[in-house]
Amino acid sequence: MPGMRRREFIGLCGGTAAWPLAASAQQSTMPVIGFLHQGSPEAYAKFAAGFRKGLAEAGYVDGRNVVIEYRWAHGESHLLQELAADLVSRRVTVIVTPGSAAATLAAKAATTAIPIVFMAGADPVQTGLVSSLNRPGGNMTGVGSMNNGLGAKQLGLLHELLHGAHQFAVLANPSNPQSQSVIAEVQAAASTVGAQLEILTATTNHDINPAFAGIAQRRPDGLLISPDPLFTNRLVQLATLSARHAMPTIYALREFAEVGGLMTYGSNFIDLFRQVGNYTGRVLNGEKPAEMPILQPIKFEFVINLQTAAAIGLDVPPSLLARADEVIE
Repeated sequence: MPGMRRREFIGLCGGTAAWPLAASAQQSTMPVIGFLHQGSPEAYAKFAAGFRKGLAEAGYVDGRNVVIEYRWAHGESHLLQELAADLVSRRVTVIVTPGSAAATLAAKAATTAIPIVFMAGADPVQTGLVSSLNRPGGNMTGVGSMNNGLGAKQLGLLHELLHGAHQFAVLANPSNPQSQSVIAEVQAAASTVGAQLEILTATTNHDINPAFAGIAQRRPDGLLISPDPLFTNRLVQLATLSARHAMPTIYALREFAEVGGLMTYGSNFIDLFRQVGNYTGRVLNGEKPAEMPILQPIKFEFVINLQTAAAIGLDVPPSLLARADEVIE
């Protein structure tokens, strides 16, 4: 970014009118929420709205009795540490990091005093975020999406769709600290059904097209997109590339199916963001994160887009259609 200092860019990552709102909050002693995320406001607009809905359920409305300061890394995960440090320096009341492992780790490294409410795709005890699901301890609590533990189920659904398939690929972001566990789970699932698995990687937006060029060259039978903010940030691009290459693909978030993805299986992200918002409101009301149990999803959604299946020449077995929570026709 020629002519622009790094600090100025960090300021721009906060979004429209963040600084005037912060000044207003300080003058009126309203609590300030620091919203830290690896993605972009455009891609996460629906999810952020879910967060604000949950916050309102707890009695807080942005601009009325609380201020939300957004910090978006726009897919540049290396910025998260500085964005987290900026929120800490501004002495926000609570930091939220929904659906971004890298943002959660950056916030954890930046403060042990300010409460943090996260959404984690993997087990937060195993990843060292908290000491216990029932009593997290420290300054952190949140919601588990469990999407990072669904790779075996997703591959199983893809294998059932593509009866006789023996070659699969997974697209993962190696900069995500949870990607290795996702890959290991999918590899184990592939071995169970006697299939080969190829690992393709993308660390930035610019890596996605070359990754699909590799897919076009190798022609696996099916593709699994691992859950990652980088990929959620590029919903339309990924669905379009899969369709262009007639590649049967499964994703974690239903939003992929809504923009043309073939199949999705995972937790409802909008509702999880709502739960993060509700938990954040409870922290603002005086509850201690150390004593707030980690919430877990109780339902996972299976969505099939029949329009996409027809476009790439696939017949979806009746057994899969019968188990789908939603079929887009």
